[in-house]
Amino acid sequence: MKKLATIIIATSFGVFIAACGGSSSDTNQSSAAPSVNSAPATSNGNPSYDPKRGEGKFKDVAISDKLDEAMASDGKKNTFDVKCSACHKLTDEKLVGPGWKGVTSRHQPAWIMNFITNTDEMINKDPAAQAQLEICLVRMPNQSLTDEGARAILEFMRKNDGVK
Repeated sequence: MKKLATIIIATSFGVFIAACGGSSSDTNQSSAAPSVNSAPATSNGNPSYDPKRGEGKFKDVAISDKLDEAMASDGKKNTFDVKCSACHKLTDEKLVGPGWKGVTSRHQPAWIMNFITNTDEMINKDPAAQAQLEICLVRMPNQSLTDEGARAILEFMRKNDGVK
């Protein structure tokens, strides 16, 4: 009986870890993808690092004062409920990762989308991401989100922060 319980627990843990890791398959980019701008180059030709936007392809993310309800709903249903809720709460309480309450007032939209889509590089370079890693002690796995998926979860974060 102990052996069966151990097998069930180990299998459940493996499934949980696989679900949090996302998919490694390539994603198709549609023509509706957010605009992407590269950072200005430094004198040695390398892009400069901007802590307000983070490390990644998003420089300017245009957001409206009014919430896009359909996009926020998509972000909750197709991303938060599936990939994020196991580690993040919608309050300021830490679970595995930090709580999401107030995240859109602490970070620029480009920083959030760069962190979501370029997690490893952000943790390696960004002081705010490194500070969160010191608190949480667990690196966020790359969720392999499309640009559209990242934009939808950003809109859901805005809704969670009270944007109407």
